[in-house]
Amino acid sequence: MRWSHYPVTTVKEVPSEAEVVSHQLMLRAGLIRRLAAGIYTWTPLGLRTLRKVETIVREEMDRAGALEVLMPAVQPAELWQESGRWEKYGPELLRLSDRHERPFVIGPTHEEVITDFARRELKSYRQLPVNFYQIQTKFRDEIRPRFGVMRGREFIMKDAYSFHADAASLERGYAAMREAYVRMFTRMGLEFRVVRADTGAIGGSASEEFQVLADSGEDAIAVSDGADQYAANVELAPALPPAAPRPAPAQALARVATPGRRTIAEVATFLQLPPARLVKLLLVEGSDGGVVAIALRGDHELNAVKAQKLPGVASPLRMAGPDSIRAATGVAPGFLGPVGLRCALYADHAALALADFACGGNEEDLHLTGVNWGRDLPAPQGVDVRNVVPGDPSPTGEGRLSIRRGIEVGHIFQLGTKYSEAMQATVLDESGKPVPMTMGCYGIGITRIVAAAIEQNHDAAGIVWPAPLAPFQVVLVPLNAAKSARVRDKAEELYAALTAAGVEVLFDDRDARPGVKFADAELLGIPHRLVVAERGLDAGRLEYRHRRAAANEDWPLDGALETLLARVRAG
Repeated sequence: MRWSHYPVTTVKEVPSEAEVVSHQLMLRAGLIRRLAAGIYTWTPLGLRTLRKVETIVREEMDRAGALEVLMPAVQPAELWQESGRWEKYGPELLRLSDRHERPFVIGPTHEEVITDFARRELKSYRQLPVNFYQIQTKFRDEIRPRFGVMRGREFIMKDAYSFHADAASLERGYAAMREAYVRMFTRMGLEFRVVRADTGAIGGSASEEFQVLADSGEDAIAVSDGADQYAANVELAPALPPAAPRPAPAQALARVATPGRRTIAEVATFLQLPPARLVKLLLVEGSDGGVVAIALRGDHELNAVKAQKLPGVASPLRMAGPDSIRAATGVAPGFLGPVGLRCALYADHAALALADFACGGNEEDLHLTGVNWGRDLPAPQGVDVRNVVPGDPSPTGEGRLSIRRGIEVGHIFQLGTKYSEAMQATVLDESGKPVPMTMGCYGIGITRIVAAAIEQNHDAAGIVWPAPLAPFQVVLVPLNAAKSARVRDKAEELYAALTAAGVEVLFDDRDARPGVKFADAELLGIPHRLVVAERGLDAGRLEYRHRRAAANEDWPLDGALETLLARVRAG
């Protein structure tokens, strides 16, 4: 493709509306253009990369035996009412009516539609298992779309749905999809982890996310350095109880005036104790309308996903308000403690392992020191209710955890019969009895992968594409070709030869300064750059540089084409 014939418009300045690197570079490199909040047009250049992602996904889905379909983006509301999600899904569901006032939605996902399709087409267990997938546009009315295509309202997604006769078949189908996803992201050249995750609004019994590791990622991931490669979202990673037993008491209980000191940092500084020697008390709403207290070590954070699963705790988790706290304890927040508490109490394992700790005294401007479980107050039930922190042991027993940031680009679920039962999607079993089909669900954010790849692969000059996702493999840069027939002829010769060899070449035939051409080539992130210049031709050489390399290479003119082809094939 000749650059002069290609609508590639690069921008030097960082767009003011772009917060993250991928959004900035996609706008600067001319991959996308904003139409409305969270809605973007993909330019011909950006679409080349998007289609490469789609191709890899489609090839691996086909290889895994899935069957491609295409479902409507506009879905009748009655299906969502039938599944029970019409009210539950919330304001992200874009609802509309046709001219006859019949309600519809713009599909954010397709569980209802595919379940309706399956119940009409599948009649016998002999037709199972089967997996249907599509690559299609979705719409979710995000309250605050941001980060460009990373969290846009309209996006392209690959969603797949498998149907099985029983749970054992679902397990096998789920494992096959997991392997297919690993192959996809490996082929794309991305560093990723498979992460244990919450099922969220989709539902089901188990799920895993595929997270591209990047410092700008929204998700915190607990990653083990052990050989097991354990990884989980921080909200799901178990925090193991300390291996050592709790020390015996060595201090006497003491009351210490702490005027105006309410926060852990203020109290720790005042008492000259590390936060890890303090116990903080959090009150949350109970499922019966009362409050439940949770004790944590001062340097640890409450894990809402874990806490809302505790017996007697309201779900979703809600922190108790000041009035409820004062009614239950007689004191304002900031001085709460477990000694003498008259409501239900749980203690995180790490807090329960402390001896001679400090805590609130349940009186204004008062804290206690030298507090010990079992001596000064009954030891409550120990639970895992905190976020893991760097250095915690891996739940598998191999290695230690670190906290990485990740961008979710894929999510797979074992749905079970949640949708098939609600929508009466059944098949006849071996005895002729109708039974609900067991389902799996497997999603990939196609547009998000492009942004995630940039977040993981960039430098100060621009994008650094993994070779499989680059819009072009080679950028051919002739310098001052308008003034040199030799440069122009050699560049045309190389362009024709590379194109004939099946190489994707962006031929920068613009009449522009060398600095502009080099800056644009680096911004676009094309892996291989070949420069044709008068001085190089005089010396019988061409200048080559890989986008990830720190320096140029001078290649002999004879054999340069073969050398470049070998480099391209190697990635």
